[in-house]
Amino acid sequence: MSDRAPVLTRHLNLAGASNFRDLGGYSARGGRLTQWRRLFRSNHLGHLTEDDIAVLRELGLKSAFDLRGVDERLPALCRYDGIAVHSLPIEPVTLAVLRERLVTGKPLRAEETAEIMRDSYRNYVRHNTESYRTLFTHLLDDSAPLVIHCTAGKDRTGFAAALILKALGVSDELIIEDYLLTNRFYKRVELGTSSDFPDEVRTVLGSVEASFLAAALDAIRTDYGDLEAYFEAGLGVGPRERAMLDQRYLDS
Repeated sequence: MSDRAPVLTRHLNLAGASNFRDLGGYSARGGRLTQWRRLFRSNHLGHLTEDDIAVLRELGLKSAFDLRGVDERLPALCRYDGIAVHSLPIEPVTLAVLRERLVTGKPLRAEETAEIMRDSYRNYVRHNTESYRTLFTHLLDDSAPLVIHCTAGKDRTGFAAALILKALGVSDELIIEDYLLTNRFYKRVELGTSSDFPDEVRTVLGSVEASFLAAALDAIRTDYGDLEAYFEAGLGVGPRERAMLDQRYLDS
């Protein structure tokens, strides 16, 4: 029998869920690593196959945190009834803003679309911090192994993953690296409803840019002063809570 540890992959290539990724293995606070097979991120779980469900069952997945809007989630509810699903709704606005521009004849190109995306990230801070605060409350209660997702698993989920990694002391460089992996693993199958948009707009909608995440961080600095203040005042994560997160999600 080999004593070699199994090789763990970051991306789990599920047939019915795109961009299902593990947040483990990143260098974090105190030289420790984020634990593998504890924290996952994905797009929605409404198209899981039976084989996918078998994989999630083998992972011991206990919880899913669904960041989709209230009505947005109804057509594609989680197909795996072996986990507890928690709805933390962040209502989608980007497509509505884009369609309004189409109707009013305003320019709709890649540049304008990227700025609308950046504004949506600013709104995660200004209007949706309560949902992210509730997510951290669950993380502190230790619901792992768990998965965080929205519809595409790249924006609302991407901001959540960045906050979690930052709370665990992962460097900004690694956080951006993880965030941008979406451009490698996301299958652009959720954009069917945006077929009336130009191709350059659809390309922006189906990807992420470092400037999107930077826009959220700019909003944090404007509204809270700095990221540390946002963690404490906005998310309820102070030194005590960080120590608890470290204990739960970092290797010993």
